[in-house]
Amino acid sequence: MIALRSVLFNTIFYANLIIRMIVLSPFYFIAPRKLAYSVPKNWARSNHWLMRVIVGTTFEIEGLENLPDGSYIISPKHQSFWDTYALLPNLEDPVYILKRELMWIPLFGWYAKRQRMIPVDRGARGKVMVEVLKRTKLELATGRQLIIYPEGTRRPPGAEPVYKYGIARMYRDLQIPVVPIVMHPGLFWPRRSAMRYPGHFKVRILPPIMPGMDPDAFFAHLIDVTESASDQLLIDTVERNPHVPLPPTAVKRLAELRKEEAATA
Repeated sequence: MIALRSVLFNTIFYANLIIRMIVLSPFYFIAPRKLAYSVPKNWARSNHWLMRVIVGTTFEIEGLENLPDGSYIISPKHQSFWDTYALLPNLEDPVYILKRELMWIPLFGWYAKRQRMIPVDRGARGKVMVEVLKRTKLELATGRQLIIYPEGTRRPPGAEPVYKYGIARMYRDLQIPVVPIVMHPGLFWPRRSAMRYPGHFKVRILPPIMPGMDPDAFFAHLIDVTESASDQLLIDTVERNPHVPLPPTAVKRLAELRKEEAATA
């Protein structure tokens, strides 16, 4: 039954994406940019409804009060396609730094360009990165929120963290708060898998890290607070959803955490 529900969800999910992009394009490209953002935000809401009705997966967000006013950097754990869009309805005017190749995709690339997303060549250095920072500062000056995945790519739940130092450079240069976010949607929407699993999980928004720290100290602090909260949330999520199959990374990390707990008991 889970496999059947997964197939049904995936089919409707991608049909929902393509149809909305085509049908709503006239409004999206004619309306003022911020008003046009209602199209992807409503698409995200519809996906939450599809996950709940078809798959039986629900979630809740804790810590919305930790989101500052104005511009800030959002630093979420990245495990699944789900977390690339899930928070859109809760953010005023987010902007992504994304791979330039994504801008070449028909429809999607046009939509991203309309929202002034910032493309970057991952192998770029020097003047290119200076231009990316300049573009980022211009967008944030209008009160937007920058979304950066500090590990750069999707990682399975419980995987050893591999943070990229780029977020510390952004923190230093932009001088705005950084808001860590932890969640484990990868248990329910695994990367590189068509399976979707029912259950309930939490998205936890942590208190912002205010500007002014030394970049190295900030980087160490970001990893510490994020991973500590992520570990606790992993334990809570697995306990609440014992039926969900765990990837080897989660099994290994849970065993390590239980061993540490037993050693300090």
